[in-house]
Amino acid sequence: MSRLTDQFLEKYTAVLDRSRIGTELYNKYNVKRGLRNSNGTGVLVGLTEIGNVHGYVHEDEEKRPVEGRLSYRGIEIKDLVHGCQRDGRFGFEETAFLLLFGYLPNREELAFFNQILGELRRLPPNFTEDSILKSPSKNIMNKLARSVLVSYSYDQNPDDISIENNLRQCVELMARFPTMVAYGYQAKRHYYDGESLFLHSPVEDLSTSENFLLMTRLDKQYTQLEAEILDLILMIHAEHGGGNNSAFTTHVVSSSGTDIYAAISAAVGSLKGPLHGGANVMVYKMMEDIKRNVKDWGDRKEVASYIEKILRKEAFDGKGLVYGMGHAVYTLSDPRAVLLKEKAGEVAKASGREKEFGLLCLIEELTPELFYKVKNNDKPLCANVDFYSGFVYTALNIDPELFTPLFAVSRISGWCAHRMEEIVSGGRIMRPAYKNVSRVCGYAEMDERA
Repeated sequence: MSRLTDQFLEKYTAVLDRSRIGTELYNKYNVKRGLRNSNGTGVLVGLTEIGNVHGYVHEDEEKRPVEGRLSYRGIEIKDLVHGCQRDGRFGFEETAFLLLFGYLPNREELAFFNQILGELRRLPPNFTEDSILKSPSKNIMNKLARSVLVSYSYDQNPDDISIENNLRQCVELMARFPTMVAYGYQAKRHYYDGESLFLHSPVEDLSTSENFLLMTRLDKQYTQLEAEILDLILMIHAEHGGGNNSAFTTHVVSSSGTDIYAAISAAVGSLKGPLHGGANVMVYKMMEDIKRNVKDWGDRKEVASYIEKILRKEAFDGKGLVYGMGHAVYTLSDPRAVLLKEKAGEVAKASGREKEFGLLCLIEELTPELFYKVKNNDKPLCANVDFYSGFVYTALNIDPELFTPLFAVSRISGWCAHRMEEIVSGGRIMRPAYKNVSRVCGYAEMDERA
């Protein structure tokens, strides 16, 4: 600890204990903690046309579970994904266009958009050397947030929040995010892990998923299936409504009238949190723990016994959570998990990980019943997208410290769409109320203080 904390920590801890605000006060003043209503639904704080998350319906003041649905600009994500897969084309760039511009591009518009993204993927001159290699970070999300902020200095017109200028900035950030993440990762591996440094330049006519695999692999090699599955992950992570923490952060910061780099770096900081973008890493760590402690991955009784230990806080991290199971909105199913599971089986077979995939499916099947047994809670429990994304990433030999940054590479398209929506439709700085509940106390003269 620093000399400052050594000196004041004991007193400060005592102050915190005295001033801890109890649950009863939140109930007394009807405070929506976490911006959640008492029934678990989110407090309505805005309107959006970008994404819609649907996981239940209210009937007679009760929440009734339904199959999950996710739409981008009114188009079901499953239809968007299956449409691109039927035509054999990468879909993330088309998804990004849809979110940002509000409609599906025709063939010529998509080709032009891809061309512009390709031309912008390289970072500005000296950016890599001065902003990434000279100040590497142990955490790639931290490096990404700093890279976004530094981009302000490389922009000739950073503070203009006109529609035209913000669209330019949005497209530049969407194009450069994969490169920022890949180079930040390579710098971390070299300066902190002692690995050889290699920096591959992005290729203009390749997709986002292809470029990311190329830039993070020494030999630049990847298979078509690998690129397709990563493209799918980028598509299904691109947007999730205005109420998720990072999208809401984008709205809040943008409502102040600040520049795009301040708003997007704040969103990156939000996604960095383990309760938001870091959930897939926790699934990965949990699965590694289960694989070490369960001898027969196909034995239902043995697997169920260990899951029960996790739920009883007797195994893994002691939190009593089966990570990747359950969602704040989705009840019967998460449409993203459904889509990802379809492809995960293919990846498992191609990478020789069928047994691990089978274990994952077994945990998904067993957990809801065990959750009810241990917690005495009958709320619907479905696998969310993080349950399968960690497995797919590892099957693609993607380092766990890249899981959340890849989330950001995808979600920048949704953030930019929300940024534009706030500029056009917001109109007021967001300023919710906090009620002061501190006790009244008088001023103490210096010699009277403890």
